[in-house]
Formats: sequence, C-alpha cells, structure tokens
Amino acid sequence: MAENEKVRMAPAVRQETRKVAIYVIVGVVLMWAGFAVGHRVDPQRIPFDYTVLLGGLGGGTVAVLNFLLMGMTVQKVASSEDEQLARSMMRASYSRRMMMQMLWVVAAIVAPCFQFVAGLLPLLFPGAGIRLAGVLGALKER
Repeated sequence: MAENEKVRMAPAVRQETRKVAIYVIVGVVLMWAGFAVGHRVDPQRIPFDYTVLLGGLGGGTVAVLNFLLMGMTVQKVASSEDEQLARSMMRASYSRRMMMQMLWVVAAIVAPCFQFVAGLLPLLFPGAGIRLAGVLGALKER
C-alpha cells in the first residue's frame, strides 16, 4: 500500500469510535452537571461559565480524536506486511497523539478561555468508559 494512499475507515474502527464518543459525551455532560451543582454550593470556588463549557468541548474533542487516530493507525498497521514499518508507524502515531494531547493540556491550562480542570478531565473519559463498559458487560453475562 502506498504511503499517501487514502485508507477507508473499517467498520470496527467506526463502531468503536462511536462508542468512545458516547462515553466522552456522557462524561462531559456529567462533568458539566457536577460543575453546575458545585457552583450552586460554592460559587466563589467552583466556576460554571463559558470556560467550563469550552474546556469540556475541547477536551472531549481531543479525547475522541486521539482514539480515532489510534484506531486508524492500528487498522493501517494490521494491513502492513512489513513488521519493522508497522512498528515505526505505531511509534510515530503514538508520538503524534501524545504531542496533540500535550499541546491541548498546555492550551487548557494557559488559555483563559478554558477552565483547566474541565479541559483535562475529558481526556480520562475514554479509558473510564471502556473499563466501565467491560465491567457492565461482564456483570450482564453472569
């Protein structure tokens, strides 16, 4: 496969990314609700304004994009016959995705338009959602 050839998204990547997007959306909405309740209890210490909303949107977008890019890379690597090239592609993808997340972390902390906690928490939602779905799936099978 030529390096510049477009790769169609596999149905499994689309399906799993959709699930992760749902986990992130639910997590962000619950986070916003937590900020809203916290703000009602202690408005001096816990904000609930546009910075919280923008932080959640930005962090959620980066979290889903990270998962999608990982899925697309795994799909591309799985179709590669050159093991050394596959390892190199995975390493490069990991580095780019970590750089993207680190740039978001810096932006969420430095830029005044983002509430930093609301910007950083969504990065944890994909992993938490996947683990929770696994636990619930195991309980359902019992």
